[in-house]
Amino acid sequence: MKAVMNGTIIAESNETIVIENNHYFPPASVRQDFLRKSEHTSTCPWKGEAHYYDVVVGDAESKNAAWTYPKPKDAAKEITDYVAFWKRVEVKE
Repeated sequence: MKAVMNGTIIAESNETIVIENNHYFPPASVRQDFLRKSEHTSTCPWKGEAHYYDVVVGDAESKNAAWTYPKPKDAAKEITDYVAFWKRVEVKE
């Protein structure tokens, strides 16, 4: 799977974990240089608190387009620090 924005690969892995139709990419497969920490958070009843990143590729920016669970609840431990994408980031094979 690949996470792509404006033709640039942000993440690529054959070992994503799919939860609720979102592909979570292993931390080592994500290009951190395209992520900028956001102050935005949200809470999932069973996964816990999500922390967000803006995805920035050149002059293009998509706010809060990536998220991760640094300290998920026990039910979601398998996705600790994995990163998922949405908005202007296309996830495809």
